[in-house]
Amino acid sequence: MKIAVIIPAVNEEQSIGKVLSDIPWDHVNEVIVVDNGSDDNTINEARKHRTTVLEEPKSGYGHACLRGINYLRNSQEKPDIVVFIDGDYSDYPEEMVTLIKPIKEAGVDMVIGSRALGERASGSMTPQQIFGNWLATSLMRWLYGASFTDLGPFRAIKFDSLVALNMVDTTYGWTVEMQIKAAKQNLSYTEVPVSYRKRIGKSKISGTIKGTIGAGYKILTTIAKYR
Repeated sequence: MKIAVIIPAVNEEQSIGKVLSDIPWDHVNEVIVVDNGSDDNTINEARKHRTTVLEEPKSGYGHACLRGINYLRNSQEKPDIVVFIDGDYSDYPEEMVTLIKPIKEAGVDMVIGSRALGERASGSMTPQQIFGNWLATSLMRWLYGASFTDLGPFRAIKFDSLVALNMVDTTYGWTVEMQIKAAKQNLSYTEVPVSYRKRIGKSKISGTIKGTIGAGYKILTTIAKYR
């Protein structure tokens, strides 16, 4: 099965090389780094590896992910599976093999890497992140019958299923939109435990009060939007 990896990145020059070095390249066909307006050396660091580097000037996590998806939709050889992972080195790229296993072996449509089920390093998630994940997943269970424990960005999905979701969110609601739409469209999904460590550098979301409030508001309104 052809596997593509999409990595949204903003000012990750200290971490993007580590992420790319730890990717299990023997399992992957293409890695796409989508630079979302970095003003540091992220692009040049990414180009030191066997990557496709795209630029998305419109700020927003969802904008970067959509840029990567549109690139794949226009490719001659489309992937079977798309993996999303952040560029801050908080996830363990080598666990990608475990992440894609339910798709390759059992035909599951989508797999979420759950930090709640895995080993989480002390301080890797703020209290507000932990509470926010609990609240969001609880609301999704009550409103949509969706059984998730995390909104973790490390995830894999069949490319055809991803296209069918018609993703539109351009900012913080990206992950929850994918999970809600997957539940509403009756896609098969599961979670696998993943490890999580303190990111390199400062988080654009949980690292600021504005980012935390903005992310929380967007996630909650996204959950309500699809009811």
